[in-house]
Amino acid sequence: MRLKWLGLVGALALSTASVGYGVTTGSQAPEFSLKDETGKEHKLSDYKGKLVVLEWTNSGCPFVQTHYERKTMQTLAANYGAKDVIWLAVNSTHTNKPADTLAWMKDKNFSYHTLQDNEGTVGKAYGATNTPQMYIVDKDGKLAYQGAIDNDPGDADPRRLNYVDAGLKSLIAGTKLANAETKAYGCGVKYK
Repeated sequence: MRLKWLGLVGALALSTASVGYGVTTGSQAPEFSLKDETGKEHKLSDYKGKLVVLEWTNSGCPFVQTHYERKTMQTLAANYGAKDVIWLAVNSTHTNKPADTLAWMKDKNFSYHTLQDNEGTVGKAYGATNTPQMYIVDKDGKLAYQGAIDNDPGDADPRRLNYVDAGLKSLIAGTKLANAETKAYGCGVKYK
């Protein structure tokens, strides 16, 4: 177990090297058009007037697996879906196939769409460097948050602060986010 943890710490150290985000928090979020796991096209502009969470994902990443085992993403998506928040996962892994995504969705019991970004165009436009990496787009299409899902890269700290949950609560209440940008952790995005 200790070796596994040290391996995760080493992966974290390597994957959080600063490369800069592709879009400035507070600016217009880059428009995109991507197909989901069923072939349906999604454009960011389709969701104007709603809060949109973009979750960069890769089912092969141990950090993503941990969050799906804890049901972090599934629970937030379900809770905020009832409040008319759109949750979209984005997979920029160049080898990912829609069938892989469908199997992951079934295994982890979630139904929100996973957009297929095999070319990495959207991931690079947003500056996504890690999985998981999170973005919240506000109702006006501006980037309200970018960074980590929380402040706990793996030790199950009971004082865990979920930045996305806090950010959505603030946006729904019409108050300023305490953390509009944090350092993403996890595995590096597997671009071409």
